[in-house]
Amino acid sequence: MSLNAVTHLNFRGQAREALEFYRSVFGGQTTIATYGDFGLPADAPGAANVVFGQVVADNGFRVMAYDVPGENAPLPQGEPTTRRENGATITTEPFFLSVRGETVEEVAGHWELLADGATVIEAFGPAPWAPGFGMLTDRFGVTWILDVAAEQR
Repeated sequence: MSLNAVTHLNFRGQAREALEFYRSVFGGQTTIATYGDFGLPADAPGAANVVFGQVVADNGFRVMAYDVPGENAPLPQGEPTTRRENGATITTEPFFLSVRGETVEEVAGHWELLADGATVIEAFGPAPWAPGFGMLTDRFGVTWILDVAAEQR
């Protein structure tokens, strides 16, 4: 028997856009069900919002997301914060998403796509612990760590 942990992202009306963006970065298939699909009248506020959404890719990438019921306004961007300082990550965020690949070329391609509209915390490049490492907060306010698995010695 095995278990898999999957990150579940919570949005305020941006879940569909975010899921489509992540699919464009990592590939795979997007599944989206709306509140309207589950019985909310089509003309009701929020009926087109995502009650269940996910991206699942053959390369192992998987993320889930939904729109929190209520006002469709992005969460405030002031806090939490993340920065790199003297080689350390200083943060007030409760979680990051981490994507690890096997080659610099593979991960760099995802980095370039994910960086569109993002705030780069640490540019992707070699690090003392990995052939490639980078950290950014994407245009949806989600902080990502992308790295390349170090060779096993």
